[in-house]
Amino acid sequence: MWAFSRIIVGSLIVFVTPFLSAKVSPDLASNHFGWNAFSEWDSLQYKSIVMNGYQYANDGEGYNVAFFPLYPLSIKILMFWGLSFENAGVLINSLGFLAALILFYKWILENHSKNIAQWSIAILAWCPFSLFCTVIYTEGLFLFFSIGALVFFEKKKYILAGIFGSLSTATRVTGLALIPAFLFASWRQNRKILAYLSAIFSMIGIFSYMAYCWFQFHEPLAFLKVQKAWNPPDQSFWGQGWLKMSSQLLFGFINTKYGTLKDPLYLVAMLIIIALALALWCYRKDWGVKSTYGCFFVIFLLWIVSGNPFINLGIVFGGLYLLWHSRSQLPISYILYGIFSFLIIFSSGRTASAERYVYAIAPLSLSLGILLDKYPRWGYGTIIFFGILLAIYSIRFSQGLWVA
Repeated sequence: MWAFSRIIVGSLIVFVTPFLSAKVSPDLASNHFGWNAFSEWDSLQYKSIVMNGYQYANDGEGYNVAFFPLYPLSIKILMFWGLSFENAGVLINSLGFLAALILFYKWILENHSKNIAQWSIAILAWCPFSLFCTVIYTEGLFLFFSIGALVFFEKKKYILAGIFGSLSTATRVTGLALIPAFLFASWRQNRKILAYLSAIFSMIGIFSYMAYCWFQFHEPLAFLKVQKAWNPPDQSFWGQGWLKMSSQLLFGFINTKYGTLKDPLYLVAMLIIIALALALWCYRKDWGVKSTYGCFFVIFLLWIVSGNPFINLGIVFGGLYLLWHSRSQLPISYILYGIFSFLIIFSSGRTASAERYVYAIAPLSLSLGILLDKYPRWGYGTIIFFGILLAIYSIRFSQGLWVA
């Protein structure tokens, strides 16, 4: 799963993107050729950290101190051995993703069926946001550390859980969800004192970064203070972005932008889709298997019509539903980790990149794997749809277009 999905991602980025970009502009093709195509958007922030270090000033502007240090530090170490920034970044992220898949698969296999393990890994490997487990982002590395922390906590190997937890909190901010998850799970299950210590030890990563910010900038919470600068400037209240995205899904981008009916065809298309969905629901027993294929068609049509709002809202709020739906089949530490991760994601009110952060909540892939094991036809359709999106996102990212 890892090799096949990564070969497709890498081949599209390296070989297809320059060909497509050359049709637009030869300069664009040269800027997005080879390893450079793996470095866009946040990748440039990590490059600035590796090359020039962290910057911060308390002036309300966005600085690279918002990006946690373990990933750029790992890249810097490999660069001492002669690798370029792009080579080191892709290698660390991709191998971290492979290690995450192997570790998670073995744990699921010990606690669930082989089919559930295979579905869960397929979801992680083919989800369109697994693109960020190959390009120069932290997803692959973070999945390895966070999955390791959760797995070793459930195996009651608390020292290892603490080590992986500390590495998670040094990699990205959502690693902080492990700390309250471990504390609450330890209390709820009357675990030994070592279980509490694994949560406390997980704080070392974030405390180390805070200490660095204190000595370097005289502000231990510098990485939090710059977060406001990364929020959309037009966000006047919490949740405004989610309301806007929901409006874009229901009424269309143009109608939402102008606040009036500029694109009536979008509303007509949405009414047709809603009518088809209601018909499938009402006659699902009579149509049998045909209703499943009909649902695939409606979902595909909804994506064609609405685009990113449908995918993003589906990933985020579908993830919340999965967490609730599988609450009796997952360890309490997994459920708590998912809950606290969502709280961190929603705390800023931002919609940008939220779907990417939700993808990195590994228990959600297990939840979906459990569900798809009961409904394999939905599983095959989901993987095919994910594969199409993964290919599109790979090309878009390497062209310098926004993905997540």
